[in-house]
Amino acid sequence: MRRKALSLFGFGTGLFAGSVLYRRTLARRRERVDVYFDDGSMITFDDGSPEADTLLPIARDALSAAKHS
Repeated sequence: MRRKALSLFGFGTGLFAGSVLYRRTLARRRERVDVYFDDGSMITFDDGSPEADTLLPIARDALSAAKHS
């Protein structure tokens, strides 16, 4: 009986810790810029790359303007 309770407690603790880690990972999503071309191709620039550093402020301004219009 005691072993079963201890196993259930361990399982619950592991489940809780896993859910906390999963939420923290989602909260840390990094920004990125996806650029689509006429030929159907696409390239992604992750936050921190020189291209993204140039494009992200423009994208933020565009999104802000779209939300306020």
